[in-house]
Amino acid sequence: MTKRKRLTTKKTIENLIKEGRGEGIGEDYKPWILIQDVASLGRATRLKGIKTNRQHEFLSDLERNYFYILEYSDTVIDIREQFPLLPLEETVLIAKELGIEHPTDPKTNEPIVMTTDFLITTSKNEKLIDVARTIKYKDDLMNKRILEKFEIERIYWERREINWGIVTEEEINKNLAQNISYIHSYYNIEDIDSLKNIEKYDIEDLVMEYARRLIDETVIIREISNKFDDDLLLQRGTGISLFKYLLIRKAIQIDLYTPIDVNEKIKVNLVTEELDKECKIS
Repeated sequence: MTKRKRLTTKKTIENLIKEGRGEGIGEDYKPWILIQDVASLGRATRLKGIKTNRQHEFLSDLERNYFYILEYSDTVIDIREQFPLLPLEETVLIAKELGIEHPTDPKTNEPIVMTTDFLITTSKNEKLIDVARTIKYKDDLMNKRILEKFEIERIYWERREINWGIVTEEEINKNLAQNISYIHSYYNIEDIDSLKNIEKYDIEDLVMEYARRLIDETVIIREISNKFDDDLLLQRGTGISLFKYLLIRKAIQIDLYTPIDVNEKIKVNLVTEELDKECKIS
């Protein structure tokens, strides 16, 4: 289990608030907890977000996997991780009302600022709606103390009329998360090394030609990609990179609930409208 550094003194909390921790939206949001704030990094991960264009901070594999799925969702607009339940006095009062102990620093016995793993902004019927989600392994829900903390969290969000819920590993499809992780870093075509010295209009032609070879076919991606690279005298691996790019951009579709294996036959469908956008690379 990760152990947080001492972020619990009144002065430290005030300083974090002054830093803007827990404030902002999109690119400007600053998580309350950063990886450097935990004494044991464990499975902590940093990832550059597509939707937010900022670095995200995750304290577990489960948080990271859930993030990948949020990134790929068409309805998710913003993702704020490690969101603080402020003011501290409110959660302390809720705990008192419930007759349970508020989480405290084991060394100082001072109450800590509680956090929700994700505050997610979604778009529904052209309205923006925030939902709060806590990520936890199913077995941990048998722990009475964990459930007590979650009750404080639930009531905090209920009073703000924000839907709150718990997400376990059973609700996070591992194949889907792993597949998105495989293509996630290919969202910006200018980041593909083998294309950096090629003119923009030529890249657009390459994207169209590569997609043409995939249209509504069941293909072995590596074979198609290697032939594409050879035919157009491109650096080996360029075709595979374009496959990942078109997939994360949703210009092509495959079954993402099955592990991607570029050495096996994959049914690929073209999304014409999205492809038209990607061939006018911004």
